[in-house]
Amino acid sequence: MSISPEGYPLAAAVSPRVQVVESTDSTNADVVRHVVDAPHDWPHLSLLLTDDQRAGRGRLDRTWVTPPGSALAVSVVIDAAAIPVAARGWIPLLAGAAMTRAIAAQLAGTVHSATLKWPNDVLLDGAKVCGILAEVVPGHPDIVVVGSGVNTRMPRVDLPVDTATSFAAAGLTCDDDRLLADYLSAFDEQLRALAAAGGDAAAAGVVAEVEALCSTLGSDVAVSLPDGATLWGRAQRIDPDGRLVVVQDDEFESVVSAGDVVHVRSRPTGV
Repeated sequence: MSISPEGYPLAAAVSPRVQVVESTDSTNADVVRHVVDAPHDWPHLSLLLTDDQRAGRGRLDRTWVTPPGSALAVSVVIDAAAIPVAARGWIPLLAGAAMTRAIAAQLAGTVHSATLKWPNDVLLDGAKVCGILAEVVPGHPDIVVVGSGVNTRMPRVDLPVDTATSFAAAGLTCDDDRLLADYLSAFDEQLRALAAAGGDAAAAGVVAEVEALCSTLGSDVAVSLPDGATLWGRAQRIDPDGRLVVVQDDEFESVVSAGDVVHVRSRPTGV
């Protein structure tokens, strides 16, 4: 059954199921559980959302808590069966690109800007406003749940770090329903393009789409790698597999498939 709360008519016009919960520990955990229990009840683009997530999860199993009503947490079901397995690494990047486009639409007519930080953080005026986490549903390898946390009404005093921001902190008001509808539409558009191209991200226009939104490219970066090392260099491009290509000392190329990226002004002397 489709659940379409009155408060989200635009999102409900795009999604077959919009379920709102008053509060939860994790929207991703909830949706993964629901899909495992009743996969047919949660078709492609179904979503669950709340503005009171108590134990959100991010990369490296980091957790965070936001004051009730200050952030929008949403998880969407993606049926990736039509996308070759080798190309599914693009799904989190496409989610980031889609959310960047959706947030940019909220900023139309203002001096503010939205960009993508590789792989899928969304920046508002250079500070993080949204994080994204994608995970495959156990026992259902073709289904991916993509969770997003958008700082909407969070006062500046409640921001967790200096590098974070929110719509409210920037003096902006977020239309949650329009944001979700735009996000789902843009996400689905790029997923369909990738599937139609047989997983060829360049032919699908996916590489160009992500690169056009990505402020990481051309920036000096410090990448914290999974093994604890830090890679310093300049982010040059995104390769056909969605990995970040970093050039060191204007000569050596390193390909990054996973890591936390920080945009830096310059590389410290002696590093």
